[in-house]
Amino acid sequence: MPGDLHEALAAGRLIPYIGPGVLALDPACPLPATPEALVSRLVARAAVPHKIRGNLTAAAQFIENFKHRKTVNTLMRDAFAVDASPNALHGWLAASGFPLIVHAWYDDLVRAALAARGGDWGLVQAVSQAEHYGTWVHYFRPDGVRVDRASWATLVYEPFGALHPACNFLVSDSDFVEVLTEIDIQTPIPREVQALRQDRGVLFLGCRFTTQLERAFARQIMKRSHGPHWAVLPDTKTRNESRFLSEQSITPVVVDLAAFTHALADLTPAPEALVAS
Repeated sequence: MPGDLHEALAAGRLIPYIGPGVLALDPACPLPATPEALVSRLVARAAVPHKIRGNLTAAAQFIENFKHRKTVNTLMRDAFAVDASPNALHGWLAASGFPLIVHAWYDDLVRAALAARGGDWGLVQAVSQAEHYGTWVHYFRPDGVRVDRASWATLVYEPFGALHPACNFLVSDSDFVEVLTEIDIQTPIPREVQALRQDRGVLFLGCRFTTQLERAFARQIMKRSHGPHWAVLPDTKTRNESRFLSEQSITPVVVDLAAFTHALADLTPAPEALVAS
């Protein structure tokens, strides 16, 4: 682990941004750990044209158009409502007490790790305009009760929604068009997230930046954050990923995520450094 990254983690100056690749740390995890794995589960139960069978957002849009939004939600729920346990990285996040964790996938394991650990935390989840027109996010206490707004020591922001507590999912083309229309002026980003990111950098774990959608969300969520930023990635980056990392001043940490997680085991940020600004 680079020395400056180690120092930033120890000082609590980073926001963990967790992508679907974190699930792959457990080879036995039954949850889909890539968009490709997820769309394969959706199209296995709902017929879509062959040319979009590998495209998650397009396939979800087709199902929404021809089978109703409720079918999309049911398929998404069934894909993630599978028994699975938090892995070592989830446990480390729950124990570390970061003021803000960005969880950019649909599973329940960050929430489950925090629930097992206890403490003062809550969720803010994106919601689909198809179901909650005019509302961008919902706030939830650890027990799943929705609240208008709250202040917690740790806030988990789920920009794509998640399985629990209410099966809120942003997954179809129209879901993302609605958000991307406004995200440049930050309307869909909760104000608490905007405040917490100001004096911190971002550490991307289990994320790739191969698609325009992945890059757009990463760019806008880290917008106006202080930096510096890091991303744990394999050595095989695409040209678009390399360009994005350079444009956003994100330093790649070329190491296996499992090895990086092992290096985190003895590193817990100082509690005084993690007090929300």
